Amino acid sequence: MEERSRVKGSPLTAVALCALVGLICWLTARSFMSMWKPDVLYPAPGFERHMLSEWEPALKGTHGDTPVYVQKGAEEGGTVFVMGGTHPNEPAGYMGAVMYLERAQVKKGRLIVLPCANMSAFTHNSPQDAAPQRFHIPQEGGKARVFKYGSRATNPIDQWPEPDVYIHYPSGQKLDGGSRSNLNRSYPGTRNDGLTQLVGLAIVELLNKENVDLAFDLHEASPEYPVINATVAHEHSMELAAMVTMELEMMGIPMRLEPSPVNFRGLSHREWGDHCPNVIPILMEAGNPAQGRLRGHTDEALVLTGHDKAYMKAATLGVLFIPYVDRQPLELRTARHVAAVSKYVELLGDVRPGKEIVVEGIPSYEEINEKGLGAWLAPAQ
Repeated sequence: MEERSRVKGSPLTAVALCALVGLICWLTARSFMSMWKPDVLYPAPGFERHMLSEWEPALKGTHGDTPVYVQKGAEEGGTVFVMGGTHPNEPAGYMGAVMYLERAQVKKGRLIVLPCANMSAFTHNSPQDAAPQRFHIPQEGGKARVFKYGSRATNPIDQWPEPDVYIHYPSGQKLDGGSRSNLNRSYPGTRNDGLTQLVGLAIVELLNKENVDLAFDLHEASPEYPVINATVAHEHSMELAAMVTMELEMMGIPMRLEPSPVNFRGLSHREWGDHCPNVIPILMEAGNPAQGRLRGHTDEALVLTGHDKAYMKAATLGVLFIPYVDRQPLELRTARHVAAVSKYVELLGDVRPGKEIVVEGIPSYEEINEKGLGAWLAPAQ
């Protein structure tokens, strides 16, 4: 009798388990798809909105197409390009570009801002990282701006499978297969590979067709990575980069200056300089404990504050490449990028007479650290 009861009940158990699995799948899919909705940004007056596909039509209709904002001053001058979001899990790079988008008042020259360079990478999290999907920047009145914390790589739904070995075009250099989904290994790009390489091609087309003088790719790196709190500069960029580095040091903002490796292909600071003859390319890295291999629980608090016990211990052991006591907050990391970009813009005319650019409305390093990011971003609506 007992055996019969177990047999009779098993279909009900199976149905219940299937329903539970279905519910879990629905909730997971709903959470995953919520990241497909773009962040709400508030461009400052004077910006015109374009799409990256205007410079490379093959990108139109793909998940790699992304907004590009252009503001022109009343006086002629040079053109500066500020790009964030190459790696959406490096939020200071993204927030630096957003700061320029939402605050800039261009008086002379032209400013082009690409805040979400790899839009596809904003639509998911990296597997097994247990990272938050979003982070919140508090503002007055209890409000907050909400931004996505995405992945280093293009979403697999847009580019899959990846090869065991990625062969970079056109150099032929062999890299690990995962590098094919890394926008900062994709340049100068091609139409004959994945979506990532198509985005890279579109960005190079933009730089050339718009005759950009000065171009920034804003990043973050783990505290144990040697190239951190650093500028990586192509040989075309070294004169201006050296001038800015000395100025930043005098401002109390330590900055390493690293030459772009000639034999490591696909990176913006190398390929922009090689394939965009007019461009002075600059890549900058801030220190982000949320990316490091030594980190503990990867939550929104770590993204915002950089506070991590393992990194406190690592600092006492002398194995980090940034000054670290107990935190490395997002406003500090973003302020480094914003201050450095402002100084480059200020000094561009010294190396390119007639290409001066004047941009007002951007807060200083001290102002961002004193008041926080929320005070300088457009109010949440």
